[in-house]
Amino acid sequence: MKKFALIGAAGYIAPRHMQAIKATGNELVAAYDPNDSVGIIDSHFPEAHFFTEFERFDRHVDKLHRQAENKKIDFMSICSPNYLHDSHMRFALRSGADAICEKPLVLNPWNIDGLLEIEKDTGHKVNTILQLRVHPAIVALREKVKSQPRDKKYEVDLTYITSRGKWYLQSWKGDINKSGGIATNIGVHFFDMLHFIFGDLQQNIVHHVSETKSSGFLEYENARVRWFLSIDLEDVPADILATGQRTFRSITVDGEDIEFSGGFTDLHNRSYEQILAGNGFGLEENRTAISTVAHIRDAQPIGLQGDYHPFLSR
Repeated sequence: MKKFALIGAAGYIAPRHMQAIKATGNELVAAYDPNDSVGIIDSHFPEAHFFTEFERFDRHVDKLHRQAENKKIDFMSICSPNYLHDSHMRFALRSGADAICEKPLVLNPWNIDGLLEIEKDTGHKVNTILQLRVHPAIVALREKVKSQPRDKKYEVDLTYITSRGKWYLQSWKGDINKSGGIATNIGVHFFDMLHFIFGDLQQNIVHHVSETKSSGFLEYENARVRWFLSIDLEDVPADILATGQRTFRSITVDGEDIEFSGGFTDLHNRSYEQILAGNGFGLEENRTAISTVAHIRDAQPIGLQGDYHPFLSR
């Protein structure tokens, strides 16, 4: 049984980490969040120590580290706001624990270089949640692509609309300096998935960027990809809205739909199983996706030119 600490216990994604820690037979012994709306802990680890001040959490983790070997934190799960991931991973490594960090790992690729140095100094490792890499439909598509001629280019459309209320832009997620913007906050795992399936990135063109949506064109070794990401309810197709759904997710490859909407419920459990077995995805596996979203954030959009996503002209 491994001992876990959790940073960001009040966040949306934290319960999936608590569930994964429990499902893999391990123990959450300490958690931190400046917000104390963390009653969900009772459903998983009611005996875990909880802190609303980082200084007290730091002191507790340090005390455990200095006690007997069986008291030390083995893993620190990080579910804090995106811009704090880098700092919290550094804290985990320097505290004698391996890190398990939610997406996006960091906001900029040069942050990866600093973390690699701290891994080397401490002997501990950063693992990241790239859950689509363990999704059965995505794994099957990757194997199909690998079985084809190396120079084959697939035509891919990626569309992801996950509507959010007015609260979104008022939270840290609406601050590009904290979230990285729409492409980073809701899209980075899709860009990692595209790299995972279709190989190295060769071209990155941005057609549109705003607070609520982003779209562009990516070319990989084996694919040409038009992508569209949005949190605007008005972008959800009318037939989907009519069913009461507020989210639309679609990937087509050479005009064929890839069904991957199901199978999401246990992907964190699978990710934790791989990490605990020593097969987690580390810092370098994140570099292409992080570089992709950093470029999108800084690029000058070219508008409706070239091979743009059809949703831009709706």
